[in-house]
Parts: sequence; C-alpha cells; structure tokens
Amino acid sequence: MDIYNFLLLNREILKIISTLFIVIICLLIVVRTNKLFKLSSHSGIRYFRNAFFFYGIAFILRYLGTFLSTFLFPYREIFSSICLLLFEYFIIMAGFFLFYSLLWKRFEINTRDYSSLFNPRIAIFYVMSFIIAILDYLWSTYALMYLSQIILFAIATFIIIFNNNLQKKENFLNIYSFVIALNLIMWTANFLIAYSFNWNHLGVIAIYGLNMIIFFLFLFEVWRFTEIRQYD
Repeated sequence: MDIYNFLLLNREILKIISTLFIVIICLLIVVRTNKLFKLSSHSGIRYFRNAFFFYGIAFILRYLGTFLSTFLFPYREIFSSICLLLFEYFIIMAGFFLFYSLLWKRFEINTRDYSSLFNPRIAIFYVMSFIIAILDYLWSTYALMYLSQIILFAIATFIIIFNNNLQKKENFLNIYSFVIALNLIMWTANFLIAYSFNWNHLGVIAIYGLNMIIFFLFLFEVWRFTEIRQYD
C-alpha cells in the first residue's frame, strides 16, 4: 500500500490525532500566557490567552463530534451537527479575541473590566459569532466562517503594518504579529482547499498537517518569549 492510499484510509485517525495535538498546544499556551498576564497585568495578553482557550474548546468539540458520535447511534447525526455548530462558534470567537487583543486600548481607555470573558464589548463578538455560526449551519456551508476570519485577520495585518508594531527588541507585540500573519495564511489555505479544490481528500490531510505546524509555531513563540521574560 502506497503512502497516498494509507493517508486516505486513515484520514479520520489523522484528524483525531491533529485535533488532540492542537488541544494540548492550546492548553500549554493558555497556561504560559496566563502566567505572563499575572506578572504583567497586560490586558492584551489576557485577551490573547482567551483566544487560545476558545481555540482549545473548539477543537475539543471537533474531537467529540468525530470520535464520540460513532458510539451514539441513532443520535449520531444530531450530536455531530451540534458539535460542528459549537466548533464553528468557538473558533470564530477565538478569532475575535485575537483581533480584540490588538485593539483593546482603543476601547478601554476609561473603563476597567474585571472579566475579559464577559463584558459589554466582548458580548458584541459573542452575538456576531452566534449569527455567523447559525447562518452557516442553516445554509449547510462554512463560507461565512472562512470569509469572516480571512477578513478579520487581513484587517488585523493591515493594522499591524500601519502602526508599525514590529519591533527589533523582544516584545509580545511581535508574537501578536506572528500569530495574526499565520492565522491569515491558515484560514486562506483552509478556504482554498474547501472551495477551490472541493475538499480534496489529500488537500484536507495537508491542512491537518499545516494546522498542526502553525499551532506548534504559536506555542514555540509564546514559550520562547516567556522563557526570555523569566530571565530579564
């Protein structure tokens, strides 16, 4: 059996492995950035941490939708649909948290929110994520999710370039810039595989690998920065 057929026959197993790998990485990023937030009390880091908390929840739900639904006959389709809906909701919300982590200073000048998960500004993103996820579910598509995230991270990239946030010294803004750029690449690649290559099986497997690499790079950058800060 050649490697092409092997990958095709085991693509669901590869999906589960990649999902669990990303969940573990998100957990590690949350732990590291939460420690950094406690040291710095920087609200941008707090929202950055929330983004990966929501990414972790989203991929856990995808794992549940893939794995547990096989044991829930005759409710398999209902359970899988609910998990996919919630997966989309949380992953869109994670994108909004990343976006807001760049802009929080513009909206929290004279306010202090004691919760970064529940406050009036974040509530707007909850509503928007819910609307996008529901519309995609009703229309049986992921188009709105892909387009919303591509537009979101394209705008974020423009903001970073316009504000010249990239700095030579070690700064958490460099990690923001790195994560935003890779998210734009990841979402664009996912969109192309879905709608230009019509969910080509080998392309989907390649996306699993790309997602794992990108999330690993997220962890590497966060880990490297937090190690540097420990010895400052």
